[in-house]
Amino acid sequence: MASLSQTNFTYTIIAFILLLIISTQCGAQISPTFYDATCPNALNTIRAGCDASILLDDSSSIDSEKNALPNFKSARGFEAIDSVKSQLESVYPGVVSCADIVAVAARDASFAVGAPSWAVKLGRRDSTTASRSLAENLLSFTDGLDKLISTFATKGLNARDLVALSRAQTIGQAQCAFFRERIYNNQSNIDAGFASTRRRQCPGSGGDSNLSPLDLVTANSFDNNYFKNLIQKQGLLASDQVLFSGGSILQEKGLFSRANVLRNTKCPQKKYNFR
Repeated sequence: MASLSQTNFTYTIIAFILLLIISTQCGAQISPTFYDATCPNALNTIRAGCDASILLDDSSSIDSEKNALPNFKSARGFEAIDSVKSQLESVYPGVVSCADIVAVAARDASFAVGAPSWAVKLGRRDSTTASRSLAENLLSFTDGLDKLISTFATKGLNARDLVALSRAQTIGQAQCAFFRERIYNNQSNIDAGFASTRRRQCPGSGGDSNLSPLDLVTANSFDNNYFKNLIQKQGLLASDQVLFSGGSILQEKGLFSRANVLRNTKCPQKKYNFR
């Protein structure tokens, strides 16, 4: 049975992994059948970042991306990927990349909690170097809507993609340090009762690493509550709530309407720029 840290990893890292997989330009040779001949049981073994550079630890030549501020004490559960890699190496040494393991694990973990499945293109190669400076430029939980949209645009993704990918936040947990300011500053874009409830697990000082589910009602289900929470001003992270701030670009473009959110319970069947 998976350990608690592995379970926490599954839920807290999904949003990051999905963005990494979808927004990064990968080689044209990747294919869902890449390992069919060389490692036919690869997907089954994985089931039990595009180049996986975040998995590299510090060394004399590597400044690990794990130490970058957006990842530090936030991205966790690396031992789960290490375990899968070890099992694959015992059967097919040197064949399956860690990058593909991360991609398939993200798909399977999402599907396990109710998200749609998809065919993962395989054949990524692992990076032998890391770039902490690039990792420092990952989006922050305090970023505003303009920053979110412009950053997605640099990856070839539009506002509709931003909405779809943000829905990954319907599952997972966040550390107190990431939402303390939002729940204690009596802002106009947060429900007072919601803020009061969240303070029980996040004191005004200390307890930075205390975990709280992004969605209190269905914490481990991939459903539509993420959007419903934003309508009710109950988004835990500031970067989530800005998607439904009054007069936002997303509402003006018809990407985020109250009627659509309340009507739909599954992912909308629309075309996005997912790679």
